[in-house]
Amino acid sequence: MTAPSTFGLSSEARNLHWLLTNLVEEVPGIQSVAVVSSDGLLLLSSDPGRNAEAREALGTRRKGPRGSAADLATIVSGIGSLTVGTAKLMEFGPVKHTMVAMEEGSLFVMSISDGSLLGVHGSADCDMSVVAYHMALFVGRAGHVLTPELRSELRKSLEAESTGSAR
Repeated sequence: MTAPSTFGLSSEARNLHWLLTNLVEEVPGIQSVAVVSSDGLLLLSSDPGRNAEAREALGTRRKGPRGSAADLATIVSGIGSLTVGTAKLMEFGPVKHTMVAMEEGSLFVMSISDGSLLGVHGSADCDMSVVAYHMALFVGRAGHVLTPELRSELRKSLEAESTGSAR
């Protein structure tokens, strides 16, 4: 994982970066992580350096979220939207988490707050219960600090990062 630059960020933003880095480093089998806002924008990624790669590679065929944080954010946002719509139709209350188990990996999506989502792409050999547990810890710690102001700050830092790496 490429450590994101936290220079100039608020203590809340630095703390959120630390929580994300800790999640990726502590849980075996996690390949990538994305925090997505309620409007589908990437706020935080386990590998923010790949955001510029994703923009440059538009139009070329990629194998999925392994190559791009933006791809994972898009998938997480889409699954989040689909499950929220499903929950409304079924009238069973809000969605807490979603898991998609595939032959060669898993995708976990968990609600954070105000429609924001945490998405984790795990390898085939990851322990799903361990990933889900650590995601719940992240959500519990991050949910109360993910304010509109912090979301705006994270968006601006990603924009600045991608502009700086595109030069």
